[in-house]
Amino acid sequence: MSALTEATTSDLTVRKLHPALGAEVRGIDMRRPLDPATASALQAIWMEHLVLVFPSQNVTDAEHVAFTRYFGEPEIFHQKIIRSERVQEIFRVSNVNEDGVLMPPDHPVAQQVALAQFWHTDSSYKDIPCTGALLHGVEVSRTGGETQFTNMYLVYDALSPALKRLVDGRKARHNFGHMHSQAALKPLTEEEKAAMPPVWQPIVRQHPVTGRKALYISPIYNDEVEGMSADDAKRLIVELTQIAADPRFVYTHRWETDDVLMWDNRCSMHQVTPFDPRERRVMHRTTIVGQDRVMAG
Repeated sequence: MSALTEATTSDLTVRKLHPALGAEVRGIDMRRPLDPATASALQAIWMEHLVLVFPSQNVTDAEHVAFTRYFGEPEIFHQKIIRSERVQEIFRVSNVNEDGVLMPPDHPVAQQVALAQFWHTDSSYKDIPCTGALLHGVEVSRTGGETQFTNMYLVYDALSPALKRLVDGRKARHNFGHMHSQAALKPLTEEEKAAMPPVWQPIVRQHPVTGRKALYISPIYNDEVEGMSADDAKRLIVELTQIAADPRFVYTHRWETDDVLMWDNRCSMHQVTPFDPRERRVMHRTTIVGQDRVMAG
């Protein structure tokens, strides 16, 4: 356990949540400006624990966006049906519309949001994927709806020698349109297809800050693997996903209202556990624009 985990850094108290990843951070009020020393300390804590939990953050969307800017530029999502109409940097992971009305389970937005119940890493389908994300629990569910995170550094380390030989130096395709083939979603518009053409990313990547190797897959977007038939590619992604889902590597977060979670998409995957779609669940996310192309590990 590191000094950052054991002690208080400035006014920050850090408590480890799982052996593999995840830490609760207290001593932050996201409504107030961060001084440079605190912002630097948070960055170091984030790199160590991959997922940070900030409890009791009763922030507005504007305050959420402003806090995100300490870590990078907030992304404006390319799909209007998910993006907030009121604060464009907010990505709405919600089965409730912006007028507060619960959507039926067969509503196109509710169906797309439900695909978060499969393992993925955000914006892997971009040439330069995002750095990370911050998710605010505005209305949380009690019938499920936990968010699970897996440490992809440890997943890569745990691969057998044969699997490492298979994935090292190989690329997988990340196709935003593939997600739409896995549910009865409205087809992408030509504008959306043009905005998000498929990209090929290394299956093993090197983190640009820590230098560590991590497995880099995103099963809801992966539809091809370099040098493999479609069936073999599908089997490989399934096998790697099963390893990533091992409880040794997974932290499960049970939400409380006004929790804010921040995670590193360069070395983790996440998914949401199922919940009753008749229960309101409103989560607002900001996404940190990436700075670096994926570097092969």
